[in-house]
Amino acid sequence: MKKNRTYGLIGKNIDYSFSQKYFSQKFKNENLNYTYSNFDIKNLSQIESILQNERISGFNVTIPYKEDIIKFLDEIDEVATDIGAVNTIKKINNKNVGYNTDCIGFENSLLSLIDKKKPENALILGSGGASKAIKYVLKKLNIKYSTVSRRKGKSEFIYENLNTEIINRFKMIINCSPVGTFPKIKDCPQIPYNSLTKDHILYDLVYNPIETLFLKKGREKGCLTKNGLDMLQFQAEESWKIWEN
Repeated sequence: MKKNRTYGLIGKNIDYSFSQKYFSQKFKNENLNYTYSNFDIKNLSQIESILQNERISGFNVTIPYKEDIIKFLDEIDEVATDIGAVNTIKKINNKNVGYNTDCIGFENSLLSLIDKKKPENALILGSGGASKAIKYVLKKLNIKYSTVSRRKGKSEFIYENLNTEIINRFKMIINCSPVGTFPKIKDCPQIPYNSLTKDHILYDLVYNPIETLFLKKGREKGCLTKNGLDMLQFQAEESWKIWEN
């Protein structure tokens, strides 16, 4: 059995976290003497002491710290620099080095969904750190995109201005906001759902619940729908490769 190591997830309100269950089970299955802990922090002032803990070999990072954590890191790799967000950290010679595996997770998950039917345009709901990896992948796949946010100036569209004409222009809609996440399962992004058709694809980065209200409303309109669970699994395995290499 390998020596003991500790990994963890940095985020806010992460009791529901996928990562802790996933990695704890993985360590058990692979007979590794590793542990995985949640570091649920209320603000950035707590991050530095966690990162400086020499007993921890690496981290995953989730909402809302994927962008803000960058300034606490010693280095970040080229892809994470391009994206402007970090979701994986590895300790290398006592330095904290940042990576982004969300992009690989999303690309693998999306390609398994769209297969031969690649949409020309995508509408991204939300403008936070999670959306940055999504934009990186869409650009790589030559899918044009626009974003929607709650306030003017942060994106091309705001929710209250969405209409049938706009929805018809974008055949793929990707929810990168946390809206609809457990326990607030009766919430959904405020888009004109009646304008959706069977030609639309709805992708939700949220995975708890398995079918969000956003996806349910899309399914009822005949849309192709998918949640973010396998994206998470792909990105987790990519994080694992980084930690172990």
